[in-house]
Amino acid sequence: MARSRVAAAAAACTTVAAAGVLIVTGTASAGTISGTLYRDPNTAVARWLASNSGDSRAAVIRDKIASQPATRWLSNFNISTVGAEVAGYVSAANAAGQIPALTVYGITNRDCGGASSGGAPDLTQYQTWIGNIARNLGGQTVVLNLEPDSIALLTCLSSTEIAARNQALRTATQTLKAGNPNAKVYLDGGHSAWNSAGDQASRLVAAGIASADGFYTNASNFQPTSAESAYGRSIISSLNGQGVSGKRQVIDTSRNGGASGDWCGDDNTDRRIGQYPTVNTGDASIDGYLWIKPPGEADGCRYAAGSFQPDLAYSLASTAPNPPSSPTSSPSSPSSSPSSSPSSSPSASSSPSPSPSLPTGACGATLRAVSTWNGGYQGEVKVQAGNGTPNGWTVSWTLPAGSTISQVWNGTLTSSGSTVSVRNVSWNGNLPADGSTTFGFIATGTTGTPTLTCTSP
Repeated sequence: MARSRVAAAAAACTTVAAAGVLIVTGTASAGTISGTLYRDPNTAVARWLASNSGDSRAAVIRDKIASQPATRWLSNFNISTVGAEVAGYVSAANAAGQIPALTVYGITNRDCGGASSGGAPDLTQYQTWIGNIARNLGGQTVVLNLEPDSIALLTCLSSTEIAARNQALRTATQTLKAGNPNAKVYLDGGHSAWNSAGDQASRLVAAGIASADGFYTNASNFQPTSAESAYGRSIISSLNGQGVSGKRQVIDTSRNGGASGDWCGDDNTDRRIGQYPTVNTGDASIDGYLWIKPPGEADGCRYAAGSFQPDLAYSLASTAPNPPSSPTSSPSSPSSSPSSSPSSSPSASSSPSPSPSLPTGACGATLRAVSTWNGGYQGEVKVQAGNGTPNGWTVSWTLPAGSTISQVWNGTLTSSGSTVSVRNVSWNGNLPADGSTTFGFIATGTTGTPTLTCTSP
């Protein structure tokens, strides 16, 4: 994973105040992206939970990290397989009516030979790799964070190599946009404690931001969202002054809810997850708060870069707030599928219009499969309250023969033979009248046509 470090590349970096979780006060979704971010069921944290459900850290990691969408990193340089990987990921997101987000990380001389070194052997092969990505992006909205550190970290490159990299990024941006005109491509903006906004803007111009949708900042770093948004506005102002207008920012909030400081998070326990992922930012200059760096994946200091470490995940999540009690995704665009999905944060908000009345204290539940694959599926259940569920809710149903549930988010699972029950967690049980929430799960087998029963004690 990219380190986005403040070390040798930024010896003159300044001290930053301790971070806080940003509170979004805008009423509009703002930005240029509308919909729900895709929650990938095949992440490192999901695989760890499937194998360690009895671990004492599992519930916290499941509810505060695995329940949320994070970007898929394309960091293993393999020309022959990257197309199939992208096609599978994007197709699953499209089938779920959600927005896939990819972090493309294969530039030649990646990370200046640091802990995340690697990438393409040369820039010619790099463009072939990019072309294979571009041809498999589909036609719906997809977010692409192109090459962390590639613009902010240039200290190991000669002037000739910098020029070649800039040309490679310009070409890559244009190739990705040509592959899918609805793709949103963002370039490396460093972070607020690294290069000055004017310097970073000039670097972005040289790297071809005129062809991109904007830039992302704070990837794999810990700077507070308030500092990053101010930094982003300064970059945008400088870009405007250089004749490049209409660009927007994406901020990585995966680990910036605690202290900032040194770039490496492997040994630092004074950190926590920040703003939960959303494209509903309420800020016209910010397209999204994304979890670019999946929380719990190492930086490469104490553990191998990119490896999932449960102690890191638990440290980030244990003292963090619960997911918000209102949806973090903006309404779907007319061409999208329904936006309620496992990647939405747990919702305990009232429905836009009252649903048919349920008996006092009762609740109802509906199930749908949001994505399927050979041998399994990802399901979502919507829980709808009548006059409210002040004492919580439980949804039960019988699985088809041969089916099992391996993990649940936004609820607590119990099983007895083929009968499964999911009870609310602490923050989504007390629904208001006509309020609703969702929980999701991963299962083997097929959905069948089960009858769901919802009870409220």
